[in-house]
Amino acid sequence: MSTQTIAVAMSGGVDSSTVAAMLRAEGHNVVGLTMQLWNQRRLAGHEGMPEQVQGRCCSIDDVYDARRVAEELGIPYYVVNHEERFERDVVRPFIDEYLSGRTPIPCSLCNNHLKFDQLLITARQIGADMLATGHYARCEFDATRNRWLLRRAADPAKDQTYFLFGLTQEQLSRTLFPLGHMNKPQVRELAREHHLALAEKPDSQEICFVPGGDYKRFIDAYLSEQGERLPDTSGELVTTDGKVLGHHEGVHNFTVGQRKGLGVATGSPLYVININGAEGKVTVGGNDDLLSRTLIARDLNWIAVDGLHDSGANANTPMRVAAKIRHRHEPAPAVLENAPNGEVRVTFDEPQRAITPGQAVVFYQDDLVVGGGWIAETAR
Repeated sequence: MSTQTIAVAMSGGVDSSTVAAMLRAEGHNVVGLTMQLWNQRRLAGHEGMPEQVQGRCCSIDDVYDARRVAEELGIPYYVVNHEERFERDVVRPFIDEYLSGRTPIPCSLCNNHLKFDQLLITARQIGADMLATGHYARCEFDATRNRWLLRRAADPAKDQTYFLFGLTQEQLSRTLFPLGHMNKPQVRELAREHHLALAEKPDSQEICFVPGGDYKRFIDAYLSEQGERLPDTSGELVTTDGKVLGHHEGVHNFTVGQRKGLGVATGSPLYVININGAEGKVTVGGNDDLLSRTLIARDLNWIAVDGLHDSGANANTPMRVAAKIRHRHEPAPAVLENAPNGEVRVTFDEPQRAITPGQAVVFYQDDLVVGGGWIAETAR
C-alpha cells in the first residue's frame, strides 16, 4: 500500500487506537477524528437516571482517551460535534420506534445514517484519501462483480458486519477495516507493542445514551426534559387466543421474547409474542408461540448484488442465504423473495425464535454480506 492520508475514527477504545498506531507505523499520514454525539451529563440524575455515566461508548472519558492516544502517536486530532444530528437521526427515531411497539438498534442507525456518512465527508474536507475504523469486518473490491464486498471478520466472535449492512458502495470504497483479519487478543498484543496506554481498557457494552440499558427510564427522562408528555400506549395484555389477562401501562415497556416484568402470573412461563402499537395490545404466549418462519424486510441495502434481480436469473428467482435476525443470532438458512413495495420476504428453513420488528436482518452467503434491511413484520 502506498503512503496515504488516512482519517481514523477514534472512539477512545483499544481497537481504533490500535488502528491509528498500525497505520502510523506503516508510514501513512494519519489524522484522528472523534464524533461528539451525545452529552453524557445531559440527563444524569434526571427522572431517576444515574448521576454517574462513565464507561459507555462515546463518553467524555473516551474523547479524552482518544486525544491522549493521538498525542502519544504525534498525529493531528479533531473532535467533530454532531450532537444535533445524532439526536434527530438516532435518539428520536429510537424513542419513536419503542413507543410504536418496535425494538430498534441505535448502533445500526448511527452507522447507517451518521458515522460513516459524516466522517467520510469530514475526511474529504481535511484531504484524507480513506477512513479507517476499528470495526471487525473485511472489505475488498471484486473486479468480476465490479462491486465492493463486505465480508465477516476472521474472528466470528468479534464480527460486526451485522451493524454495517447499510454501507453503500461509495462508502465501502473509501473505508478500511485493518482489524478484520485479527482477533481481540492479537489486537491487544499489538497495542502493547505500540505502548498504547489503552491496551488493557475493557470493551464498552452499553448503548452510549442509555445507561444500564434501561430504555423505559431513558424515554421517560428524555420526554420530560423536552417538555413532552409520555403518550398513552397502555392497553390489554392478551393470550394468543384472545383471552385478556390484564392491563399494561405502555407498549414501550415490552419487547418480543421478553419474559420478566409482564405483570401476570400463570402456571407456565409466558413470553411477549407480539406488540400491536396501534391498538396498545401486547400478546403473550408459550415458548413455542415465539417461533416464526417468515418475516418481511423493508428499506433494503444490497452490497454484494444489486438486488434479487441480480442473483443470476430473473427478478422472481428466490435467493438462498443465511439470515441473521439479531447480533447474537447464528445466521440461519433461508430463502429471499421479492415482496410488494420494494420489500423482501424471508422464509427460513426452520422456525426462528423471537423475530422482532424494528431489528435488522442481514443476509449472508458464507462470509459474504449480501445485504440487509429492517424487520417490518413476521408470520408463522
